Amino acid sequence: MADLTARIGALTMKNPVMTASGTFGYGVEYADFFDMSRLGGIVVKGTTAEPREGNPYPRMAETAAGMLNAVGLQNRGADYFIREIYPSIRGMDTNIVVNVSGSSIETYVECAEKIALLEHIPAIELNISCPNVKQGGMAFGVNAASAAEVVRAVRRVYPKVLIVKLSPNVTDVTEIARAAEAEGADSVSLINTLLGMAIDAETRKPALSTVTGGLSGPCVKPVALRMVWQTAKAVKIPVIGLGGIASWTDAVEFMLAGAAAVQIGTYNFIDPEISVKVIDGINDYCDRHGFKSASDITGRINE
Repeated sequence: MADLTARIGALTMKNPVMTASGTFGYGVEYADFFDMSRLGGIVVKGTTAEPREGNPYPRMAETAAGMLNAVGLQNRGADYFIREIYPSIRGMDTNIVVNVSGSSIETYVECAEKIALLEHIPAIELNISCPNVKQGGMAFGVNAASAAEVVRAVRRVYPKVLIVKLSPNVTDVTEIARAAEAEGADSVSLINTLLGMAIDAETRKPALSTVTGGLSGPCVKPVALRMVWQTAKAVKIPVIGLGGIASWTDAVEFMLAGAAAVQIGTYNFIDPEISVKVIDGINDYCDRHGFKSASDITGRINE
């Protein structure tokens, strides 16, 4: 059996498989399906300093080989998370990562400061790439200067592992990745959802209340894979790959492209046990190809 250990900065994971924010709740929702301790990590639902109602309904729509969402970071805020959610997940035998977002640099910092005080949360994923909110989110992630500014501010107050989630809705994702790295990010994760839309031909109305939303699922994988490959060559910090992973083969492809770890998102809705199937598949792949560790796969594409 291969050594599946993955390392993201000071964060050590049992294996390189994580679940993506917004697709796995807080982990407890999936506990009936498999043992959470098998996961390398869980990135919990997006959290902001203040409660957010999210966008009006309808805010989800199925598309060919994927889905659109415009949930809009609905959550009850950091204080609620600390008071009501954290006590129920702090004992999980896996790495719990909180996805942190904001509508301004000040609210990003406020949320990060609060999460930093939680002993059993070893990392945050700084979401500067959500396309479904009117303020903040992707606004910070599509420009290198603004990305650098928010990462710099959060890095000042957050002493643990800092992962920065990047937007694919940019001309050059490597420019944003290098800016995050320069300001102290320990890792970058990509991609977040692509900006898309759907229209009901019969009603002639957009499928989403916000007209546009975030596209995810297998349809985005080729774009995600390309961006992970580009980014892994551009930065020295670990890259976490996500976007359309639906099998262990998909996960291995991301690792070959340069990802040190992967996140599984939309496919959790189709197969709640997909994450453990991917873990087992990576292990089998290592055995068949003579890799002694999963980390040996990273960047091993034959170009």
